[in-house]
Amino acid sequence: MSTATPVLRTTPLNALHLELGARMVPFAGYSMPVQYTAGLMAEHHHTRQAAGLFDVSHMGQLRLEGADAAAAFETLMPVDVIGLAPGKQRYGLLLTDEGTIIDDLMFVNRGDNLFVIVNGACKEGDIAHITQRIGSRCNVIPMPERALLALQGPKAVDALKRLVPGVEKLVFMTGGAFDWQGADLFITRSGYTGEDGFEISIDGERAEAFARALLDQPEVKPIGLGARNSLRLEAGLCLYGNDIDTTTTPVEAGLNWAMQKVRRTGGARAGGFPGADKVLGQLDGTVPVARKRVGLIALERVPVREHTGLQDASGRQVGEVTSGLLGPTIDKPVAMAYVAADQAAAGTRLNAIVRGKPVAMEVSPMPFVPQRYHRG
Repeated sequence: MSTATPVLRTTPLNALHLELGARMVPFAGYSMPVQYTAGLMAEHHHTRQAAGLFDVSHMGQLRLEGADAAAAFETLMPVDVIGLAPGKQRYGLLLTDEGTIIDDLMFVNRGDNLFVIVNGACKEGDIAHITQRIGSRCNVIPMPERALLALQGPKAVDALKRLVPGVEKLVFMTGGAFDWQGADLFITRSGYTGEDGFEISIDGERAEAFARALLDQPEVKPIGLGARNSLRLEAGLCLYGNDIDTTTTPVEAGLNWAMQKVRRTGGARAGGFPGADKVLGQLDGTVPVARKRVGLIALERVPVREHTGLQDASGRQVGEVTSGLLGPTIDKPVAMAYVAADQAAAGTRLNAIVRGKPVAMEVSPMPFVPQRYHRG
């Protein structure tokens, strides 16, 4: 019986990561940098203070083409696709027929097509699902030849506008086409750190040269997956596979804000997405919500990791941590968890059971660190 280790894929920046001294780990089927020589804490703080460059080329990029693309895509999600103006970006949720989350994604109306970015670990399944459900109504075109870079932090705009003049005119959740030395770029002002920043789609063959040009800017340092995780958790953002998955509904996950009113109440476009009866029922209270995603801050300096059980004061098991670590910016242990709905109110005290001992935690609003998106 073969026990061969599966061969990891690499991104177009793999040689650069090794040159920069990255510690590489398996992630979503790829060999990815978890940190560089400065270490996770330094990388986290640098992104909050200046600008960090992340390789997110493991993510899936695709475009949906055809006159019916927006209406077709809207049938898969509880999200307003038809009403999204050209140049605007939106967060979306692919749902199962039971109303649970297949994946979360970002999409942009590029005028003549929808540009979609999905999570790396889910991309093959997502593309197959989208193609199977709406491939007869629009062209579903994967873009494996494209790399994806994220430049995040308060000084990201200063660094990027030197190379790509005009990007400073973008505001949060907008995007546009740009050029760098003959390479076509599609850039959105977005990211997953809670900071101002950009995501840049570029042909894989030009990605290393462009990454080097960014790293030549005085504000920019390379940042690995470790700091990406701590930044997104402090920003209160879900990680697919940890905080949301096919066992969680958007309402349980506290993602009500991602479902626009036009898809929720009255009108011809309300409902009509997979699992709509359950999701809309949870929204209006006719279907009970047994558990909810919450933020937690530990009241003592003990990091609380994923899969840690949570108990109330009487010792009753009331939930489980889905993401947790010592937040470098807040300098306290923070976590996300699903807890019984009657334990989800801010200020509720719970005990995380760490190595058999209770660690006191308090339900806290998120984000743990204020988000600093550039809204213009």
